[in-house]
Amino acid sequence: MSIIDFEFAWRHFPEVLKGVPVTLLIAVISMILGIIFGLIIALCRIYKVPIVNRIVVVYVSFIRGVPMIVLLFVLFYGIPALFDLINKQLGWSLDADQISPVIYAMIAYTLNTAAYQSEIFRASINATHSGQMEAAYSVGMTTAQALRRIILPQALVLSLPNLGNTFIGLIKATSLAFAVKVIEIMGTAKIIANDGYKYLEMYLVAAVIYWMLCFVFEVLFAQLERKMRRYEARMDEGQSA
Repeated sequence: MSIIDFEFAWRHFPEVLKGVPVTLLIAVISMILGIIFGLIIALCRIYKVPIVNRIVVVYVSFIRGVPMIVLLFVLFYGIPALFDLINKQLGWSLDADQISPVIYAMIAYTLNTAAYQSEIFRASINATHSGQMEAAYSVGMTTAQALRRIILPQALVLSLPNLGNTFIGLIKATSLAFAVKVIEIMGTAKIIANDGYKYLEMYLVAAVIYWMLCFVFEVLFAQLERKMRRYEARMDEGQSA
């Protein structure tokens, strides 16, 4: 007799797949916003923007030192408490019940991702920074133009492997979102497991689906990285010619 009910797992596999769009929604939106905010934070640190630089240093240190599950709980319970305080102090009528748990998850994962992305971008920009800014200034470019046309494209190529790893890690980390009532892959699997008392089967189904998603994105990022490398090589050949 098998310890795993494969028939039960196979029968409910399509139901767990229904959680994939929510998982990808959280991961993709959080990744995009994390890249935007992470780049801004990196530039603030590189150019040591007064006051802001100190704030973002503390922010990055704090976020990187707080477990993801703790950050989720802080936002899930903290934002409603903040709304209640604002309502009492200002007489407003902000209703935290109208906020979807998915929004809380996106905020938490964006904050987390931005902190890690900022370090990736800071290292990549510093790796391409030496001498190239001076060359850009010598031909009349502004700092913004040099960053946009020279530094950031190179930094993107350098950071792409880490960005890919971050996104794959983000997909796996979304499994914690069920703790704040988000019904994604893990949430769906756990609900079915609770109903049928088939925990091992459903957690194995979730594991397979996470693995499939990560494998697909590993391949996609590897292809994108090769294309970016070839493009960079062609640009270097054109400049040398």
